[in-house]
Amino acid sequence: MTTRRIAVFNQFAVPRGYPGGTRHVEMFGRLPGWDYVIIAGRRNLITGLPQRAEPGFHPVAVTPYRGNGLDRVLNWVSYTVTAAIAGLRQPRPDVVYASSPHLLAGLTGWTVAALRRTPFVLEIRDLWLRFLVDMGVLSETSLAYRALARLERFLYLRADRVVVMAPDVVQVVAAHGVAPEKIAYIPNAADPDDFLPSADRDTLRARYGFTRRTAVYAGAHGPANGLDQLLDAARSVPEIDVVLVGSGVEKERLRAAATGIDNLRFLDPVPKTEVPDLLHAADIGVHVLADVELFRSAVSPNKVFDYMAAGLPVVTNSPGVVGDLVLGAGCGYVTSPGQLAHGLTQMVSAGRDELTKMGTSGRRWIRANQSRTAMSHALAQLLAPLVER
Repeated sequence: MTTRRIAVFNQFAVPRGYPGGTRHVEMFGRLPGWDYVIIAGRRNLITGLPQRAEPGFHPVAVTPYRGNGLDRVLNWVSYTVTAAIAGLRQPRPDVVYASSPHLLAGLTGWTVAALRRTPFVLEIRDLWLRFLVDMGVLSETSLAYRALARLERFLYLRADRVVVMAPDVVQVVAAHGVAPEKIAYIPNAADPDDFLPSADRDTLRARYGFTRRTAVYAGAHGPANGLDQLLDAARSVPEIDVVLVGSGVEKERLRAAATGIDNLRFLDPVPKTEVPDLLHAADIGVHVLADVELFRSAVSPNKVFDYMAAGLPVVTNSPGVVGDLVLGAGCGYVTSPGQLAHGLTQMVSAGRDELTKMGTSGRRWIRANQSRTAMSHALAQLLAPLVER
């Protein structure tokens, strides 16, 4: 069988075992008959530390930044340039695959695909441009918005396939004139076998200092995550300990805002290899998003799938696609934005057997419906006609 080659552009990708997004190394690593190279930024988005090259993973230089100002835009531009150069220096791929959230990564992928005369797949991790408007970062009348909207449509129409990660995004992409048969739904995923702990629960709870019923939030600390709501909920429900694990531009502000909340603490990001131990030690997994209408229909939250794969019951403040998932799988509670304290109160009141039942239901659902192996199979079906034509 001929081995094919795919070049993947994702500035924020990380290798296995590191904090951050491992979607692509997990999916492409399970793809039979394909070699892959993921071209990512050298600086890890979560830790800020440099990432080293390893088989299948090629980091490129990017400029540093702090916060969400001009230097962050320059960081995206620097990746666009250095990643394009790296992509053109690689052996010619059979397919180029580029992933948002920022659209300049898609522009990099299209440029390399056009110059190497190879099919181009665009992955839309979220509706990034719409999100910037809904969060008040961009105005629809601004020059920046109009330029990015044109780039978005340009990339949609020139991609041979568009991968989306939430069902409702299919209609959004189709509204730009993309033929429905070119759009594929391949969401985030997790495998229960990847979440086996290295020690027994009592040992792990002692390691992390968990002494009471403990809810863990493991993920980014940014504006989109709405973590002020979790701080307010922890303050309102002192019977449960709340632990936030991760990093992001909001973390220091959140630390200051949490002063006096005795049942809440922050931990540094942990390597992906340690996440199973962290989640096995906890009692509940918390998913939080800012109160933005877009998040009702256009998200595919990694952390929820990780919680489910680890057998943790879930509480989320995001009705819509996430809430429907949690309720459909029978793995937790859903609250409206601003009512997260109610969800934590329900988790405090639940018996140990009830929590175990919810965790087991979540693990069973993710194994049957949304494992990484299943998503890799969907990806193989997407790529096959591109290289056979």
